[in-house]
Amino acid sequence: MVMERLGIDLQKLSDKNGVFKKSTVLQLGIRVLDILEYIHENEYVHGDIKAANLLLGYTNPDRVYLADYGLSYRYCPNGNHKQYQENPRKGHNGTIEFTSLDAHRGVAPSRRSDVEILGYCMLHWLCGKLPWDKILDDPVAVQTAKTNLLDELPESVLTWAPPGTSCRELAQFLMCVHNLAYDEKPDYQKLKKILNPDGVYLGPLEFSTEAYTVHVHPTTCQKVDSPKVTPKAANDLPEKFPKNVFHGASAPPRMEHEERQPRAVLSRAAARVRVGGTVSLR
Repeated sequence: MVMERLGIDLQKLSDKNGVFKKSTVLQLGIRVLDILEYIHENEYVHGDIKAANLLLGYTNPDRVYLADYGLSYRYCPNGNHKQYQENPRKGHNGTIEFTSLDAHRGVAPSRRSDVEILGYCMLHWLCGKLPWDKILDDPVAVQTAKTNLLDELPESVLTWAPPGTSCRELAQFLMCVHNLAYDEKPDYQKLKKILNPDGVYLGPLEFSTEAYTVHVHPTTCQKVDSPKVTPKAANDLPEKFPKNVFHGASAPPRMEHEERQPRAVLSRAAARVRVGGTVSLR
């Protein structure tokens, strides 16, 4: 398989740089929401959003790419949403720091799982830590800590912010996510508005290290209109993609197994989400 060469991932930048600027965190959140909206409208969830799976373009650092579909899952085959069903044997699946409460309970991932994971990622990017960082060897304790964080919003997030930094947008984002039903479609435009309530220009993505600085200048913002998927009754547990890469808003490559294969629209040439919010298809 031949695919475009990608640049450095956000985890390496975070390891060298520490926390990200708030404007960069909010920009990243908005861009990832654009990607997730496209994936979700095509019946799949990613299931493992994190800095290590977000890469900048190698020759085009004005683009952010979402990679690794090893935990991706078809949550809504043919428009029929999987049912909520807990399975302790499959509990705590995913990257323990960021995985959703549904995953901790062994429930098949849904759209709310992805946006919840994104909320934890943004909190980590901004604060440099999460309340459960020191108990990662105890998945049940991590699950309890996440439950407490969400149940005690907004104070739990507002007080977690480092001195001189506000987490107001992230607290509101997580409150909105926490109120979603398992099979409910997130209001992506509302979530993006929470991250940028005034609709103002947040400035370029900027990742600087001692060795180099990457400035990502956004293009003109355009609204992303994805095809409608009507949520229906829900059903059971997941099949997965192999660990392949795609960028922007396209979907993973086709699988040999028919059940795991995305609809035809997902095999279109890879789409790119520019930092300014433009989605363009080749």
